[in-house]
Amino acid sequence: MAEIIIYKSIICLVVFVVSLGIAAYSTWWERKFAGLLQDRWGPSRAGVWGLLQPLADGGKMLFKEEIIPNVSNKFLFVLAPGLFIVTAIMAGVLIPWAPDVVINSTPYAMQVADVNVGVIFLLGVTSVGVYGIMIGGWASNNKYSLLGAIRASAQMISYELAMGIALIALIITAGGTLSFREIIAQQDAGFANIVWQPLGFIIFFVCALAETNRAPFDLAECETELVGGYHTEYSAFKLGLFLFAEYINMFVSSAVMAGFYFGGYNFPFASELYHAMGLETGSWIISLIGFGAYFTKTLIFISVFMWIRWTIPRFRYDQLMNLGWKALLPLSLLNLVITVVVEYFRGNIQF
Repeated sequence: MAEIIIYKSIICLVVFVVSLGIAAYSTWWERKFAGLLQDRWGPSRAGVWGLLQPLADGGKMLFKEEIIPNVSNKFLFVLAPGLFIVTAIMAGVLIPWAPDVVINSTPYAMQVADVNVGVIFLLGVTSVGVYGIMIGGWASNNKYSLLGAIRASAQMISYELAMGIALIALIITAGGTLSFREIIAQQDAGFANIVWQPLGFIIFFVCALAETNRAPFDLAECETELVGGYHTEYSAFKLGLFLFAEYINMFVSSAVMAGFYFGGYNFPFASELYHAMGLETGSWIISLIGFGAYFTKTLIFISVFMWIRWTIPRFRYDQLMNLGWKALLPLSLLNLVITVVVEYFRGNIQF
C-alpha cells in the first residue's frame, strides 16, 4: 500500500511539473513558430535560441507589482486565477501516457488515476474551468472584464454541446467504455479511432479551439474590443496563472485528441517492432517508446493550434455563435446517427 501511495505521489508530481514546463515552453515555441511563419527570428537573446526566455518571462511575472483594484471583490479576485489553473491541471490526471511497466510481477500504470467514467470526468472538469474566468471577470468590477467573462461562458456552453455529442459517438465506437485507458488500449488491436470517427474528430478539434479560447475563437480576450478581456485588471503572478492555465488547457486538449482519435501511445507496427527488439510486455523500454510516441503526437497538435492562431483571422462574435449552434451541433447529431448505423452493420451494437 505504501509503495502505491509513493508511486502515485511521484506520478502526480511529474504530471504537475511537466504540465507547467510544457505551458512555459509553449510560450517560447509559439513565438518561435510565429517568427518562422512571419520570416523573423522570434526570441533569440535570452540563452541559446532564446531557450531561457520562458524563465525570464516567468521571473518578470513573479516580481512585478501586484495590483488589486479597490472596487473589486478582493477574495474572489484572488480566487479566480487559482481555480482556473487547478481545473486545467486536474484534466491531465486521466491521461495514460505509456503502457504499464511491470516490476516484480506488479504492474505500474503511467497514469495518475484510471477512472471508469473518465470521459464524464473530463467534460465535468472542463465545464468547471469556466467558473474561474467568470468569477475573475465579475470580481474585477470592470465592464471589459465582465463582457469578456460573459463571452467566454456563452462560448464554452455553446461548444460543449457539440463536443459532448462527438464524444458520445466516440464512446459508441469504443464499445461503450468511458475509461480513457480502455479507449486507448482498444486502438492497439485495430485502426485508430480517426478511421471510424473522421467527422467526430473535426468537430472535437474545432470545439477544443473554442473551449481553450484559442484563435480564431479568442473573443473572450479580444484586445481590439475588450482591452484584455476577462483578465484586463490582472497583473503580475495572477495574470501569469491565467496565461499558464490557457497553455495547460491547450496541452491537455492536444493530449486528449491524440489519445481519443490517434491511438495515444500506440502506433503502426508497434507489435512487430517490439517483437524484433525482443521486448516483452511490461518492459520499461516499451513504456518509454510509447511515451515518446504519445508526446510527439501531442506536440504536433500543439503546433497545429499555434499554426491556426497565426493563419486564420478572429471571428466576429455572431459568426462564432452561429458556427456552434447552426453548424457544429447539427453536424455532431448527424455524426452520431451515422456512427450508430455503421456500428450496427459492424455488429457492435444491437437494437
